[in-house]
Amino acid sequence: MLTRLKVSGFKNLVDVDVYFGPFTCVAGANAVGKSNLFDAIHFLSALADRPLLDAALSVRNESGRSTDVTSLFHRVGDDFDREMSFVAEMIVPQEGWDDMGQRVEATNTFLQYSLTIAYREEDDDDLSSLGPLELKKEELVRIFKKDSSKKLPFLPMKEWRDSVVRGKGRRTPPFISTEGDGNNRVINLHQDGTGGQTLKRSAVRLPRTVLSALTAAESPTALLARREMQSWRLLQLEPSSLREPDGFRDPTKLGTDGSHLAATLYYLARRGGRKTGSAFVAPGNESRIYGQIALRLSGLIDDVYEVWVDRDKERELLTLYVNDRMKTPHPARALSDGTLRFLALAVLELDPETEGLLCLEEPENGIHPQRIPAMLRLLEDIAVDSDLPIGTDNFFRQVIVNTHSPAVVAQVDQNNLLVAELKEDNRSGKRFKKACFSCLSGTWRAQIAGASIVSKGKLLSFLNPIGPEEPEDKSDISDADRKAYRSATLKKRRVADREDLRQLRIPFSGNVAE
Repeated sequence: MLTRLKVSGFKNLVDVDVYFGPFTCVAGANAVGKSNLFDAIHFLSALADRPLLDAALSVRNESGRSTDVTSLFHRVGDDFDREMSFVAEMIVPQEGWDDMGQRVEATNTFLQYSLTIAYREEDDDDLSSLGPLELKKEELVRIFKKDSSKKLPFLPMKEWRDSVVRGKGRRTPPFISTEGDGNNRVINLHQDGTGGQTLKRSAVRLPRTVLSALTAAESPTALLARREMQSWRLLQLEPSSLREPDGFRDPTKLGTDGSHLAATLYYLARRGGRKTGSAFVAPGNESRIYGQIALRLSGLIDDVYEVWVDRDKERELLTLYVNDRMKTPHPARALSDGTLRFLALAVLELDPETEGLLCLEEPENGIHPQRIPAMLRLLEDIAVDSDLPIGTDNFFRQVIVNTHSPAVVAQVDQNNLLVAELKEDNRSGKRFKKACFSCLSGTWRAQIAGASIVSKGKLLSFLNPIGPEEPEDKSDISDADRKAYRSATLKKRRVADREDLRQLRIPFSGNVAE
């Protein structure tokens, strides 16, 4: 679980410091930095698994394609920063599995990971063959349990905190540390505990982070930090992938693009919602999972009777179907985009194998505004409930979404909302705009020292996007053109400007459902 993220020098994220709870909604206009925050999280996740250059190339640019590394750095005009830095505070699982399938256990579960990456200048002939990115700093340290209450400002219950924050209170070396300068800089990997050998790596020649290459024998806790970061996923649910049937031997885990929806639901129903390794349930009990999915979907669509997966033995295909109240079957290829995305999220909610952080852009796409509350309830239910200890009915999951929809902002819990906006800054005499993430007054984030509070005017303009129509200046056109323009405008009027509707409009009261 990512509880805090500090980023500087990455795209338009400069001196950003954001706290997260189990569910966070980031709202803002286009091109203010909402997606850049997701890209920073994705970049950190990729760095825990891939070489520096591969991780950088996996980050999209504005067109959605892979990008060159210089575009990841903060840029002002033709100049770009030569360094980007990240600090992530996270709660990692108490136990997990290494690459050889062996069980490992963390000595501490609340950790802080720091990383600084620099751009390597091409004129450095001795090192240019190592790639354009250089590891300047990497550290992994424990956060003591006694400090967890102030480090988790979203006010979780003590029972929840005790179930996820574990560790010894004694002072021991960091798990990963950095020492030295320039070409003598060294990244140290310390073994868990006070004893054991420290492994040293020359930072200047490292093609990847130390965290991404370590083993359980070297540091079980650091390995579980790596596993946690690998579980941070950006969901980009593509309708074409969601509609595809699956073969009998296809993966039974939902892909980030929504692939394998039918296979995931089928095997989830066969397992009865239990973790991998549980005995398969009797076929008659599969209806319990299908019934839960149908019940959830009925919050979005009234005409739902049943959700099920057809198993075609001859073609070895699994196809998802939704039956309406007339018991007419509708295959996945006939369902709307919004319905398919909602179904995929409903399956994720019930899948005990889905853990970690899920990022989702614009979940309202394809959803009728009146059904936004159903979508928000589903997203909040996917996330862990911090009022209860984690367990088989409270999976350790986190959800972050972004949106530019006033309907979503109006319905979301005020404590879960962050508003992204551009603010002007000045550095070395150069003015630029950077992303700022503000909270609402009276919420838990507002109690944090230095918190940015969104103005009421900004919030109201977001909630009431329909303003009066602005008259155009027609003083410089001819009488004939003015007459033609007047004739055209008489035929064209915004729906919001109809007199019969204006009289019925009620000023915003904070509850769009009223």
